[in-house]
Amino acid sequence: MNPSILNNRDVWAGLMLIAIGAAAVLIARNYAFGTALRMGPGFFPIVLGALLVLFGVYMLASGLRQGEQIAGSWSLRALIVLPLSLVLFGVLMERAGFVPAMLVLIFGSATASTEFRLVEVLLFSIGLTALSVVVFVWALGLPYPLFIGFD
Repeated sequence: MNPSILNNRDVWAGLMLIAIGAAAVLIARNYAFGTALRMGPGFFPIVLGALLVLFGVYMLASGLRQGEQIAGSWSLRALIVLPLSLVLFGVLMERAGFVPAMLVLIFGSATASTEFRLVEVLLFSIGLTALSVVVFVWALGLPYPLFIGFD
């Protein structure tokens, strides 16, 4: 394979969309499809997966014709910190509550950046956590405990 194709941003994006769409269709293949008026549980994942495959084929084709090369390098810190923040969010949701989990998720995700500033990230974490509490817990009424042990 041509090395310039392997370094093409659109080729990789197209392959990713095709893989995700094909996985969605494959997983939902045994679900009842239904009709447009009476949708079954397989309708949405199959239709969405097929659309993802179509968009992926288009993006792959445009990337093979021409495309933007991948610039820069991978950040090892981001590859470690971002998944770790997501895992900690899941663990803390059950053990500490919604507010501590959101604070750790936002703060931890921000530490993956090379432009990390402590005061900005703390203020942003507090503000976004407060907004999340208002939207998800109070407005939508999702049953997330804000703090475990302080009911």
